[in-house]
Amino acid sequence: MTAAPLVRLAGVRKAFASGTLALDGLDLAIGEHEFVSILGPSGCGKSTALRLIAGLIEPNAGAVEWPKGHAAGDLGFVFQEPTLMPWASVADNVRLPLRLRSVARQEADRRAAEALDMVGLGGFARAYPRELSGGMKMRASIARALVTRPRLLLMDEPFAALDEITRFKLNNDLLELWRAQSWTVVFVTHSVFESVYLSQRVAVMTARPGRIAREIAVAAPYPRDALFRTSEPYNRSCREASAALQEAMAA
Repeated sequence: MTAAPLVRLAGVRKAFASGTLALDGLDLAIGEHEFVSILGPSGCGKSTALRLIAGLIEPNAGAVEWPKGHAAGDLGFVFQEPTLMPWASVADNVRLPLRLRSVARQEADRRAAEALDMVGLGGFARAYPRELSGGMKMRASIARALVTRPRLLLMDEPFAALDEITRFKLNNDLLELWRAQSWTVVFVTHSVFESVYLSQRVAVMTARPGRIAREIAVAAPYPRDALFRTSEPYNRSCREASAALQEAMAA
């Protein structure tokens, strides 16, 4: 990476009070407007790395650096579960980050409607989470992360619990949004196939304590579609990522 990254994890070590050493010597730089997937086995510290970037936890050693500066509102976070408030409408769930920032109601309404339109839920603002499918709940969760207009979108295995058809659809929708909005996306997954399909670069982590074992560039151009999933470049990158993952787990 020739230009200064948007964010860098430099020699990060994270141990928890229980004694679990989640990360040790983690180095990862994320470029502006990049789509990077963090790939690794369950328990390797992928989610911990995201939470460090988000500032939800602090490292015991090393640093999370922002060479280009960092301001409130720069981050959006999509968790593995939608975590929607069941008693609130979809629009109220999406508006929540703006309410917490005391954004005027009229402006919050406008931005919530804009975010819902972006994820294809424009007609469901008055619905409640119980009325939505699993994929629609995740779309609402993504809209809530986008309503602040973040510079960096952090996604923690957001599609892991969804059926394959819904997952493929949301993969495609996410790529369309990323290309249109020029965000930076860091996407955590344990799926080799998903990481290669989505990303410009796949960072493969070792088993706990996690660190980056290898980075794989996915040179295929965008847009990507169903034909790409059956292409030789896709299969070749999947084989490379799978082999790197196996080596990292055995290290």
